[in-house]
Amino acid sequence: MPQPISDAARILGERIRERRIALACSQEEIAHLAGMNVSNYGKIERGLGNPNFHTIVLIAAVLTIDPGVLMSGIGKGSLPPKSKAFTAADFVRERTRRDES
Repeated sequence: MPQPISDAARILGERIRERRIALACSQEEIAHLAGMNVSNYGKIERGLGNPNFHTIVLIAAVLTIDPGVLMSGIGKGSLPPKSKAFTAADFVRERTRRDES
């Protein structure tokens, strides 16, 4: 079985699945209500998909849960190691260093 693309995707998928199960709905029902292909929805639940912001908000609306609850605590540390994220402070510091050179 394929592995989740990241801890972030796995955690999001688990939270979505838990909420769906709590509502006693099938993947097909939620996917239909969200206007999604059930295969794509299933990939999100298994952590194999990388939903965009609008998709997360739409799924949350169908599940009657705040999108923030689904995303809470998922941060940079949940991304794959190859993902390098710089902060705005990093950018400003480097720009200042280059301007001073």
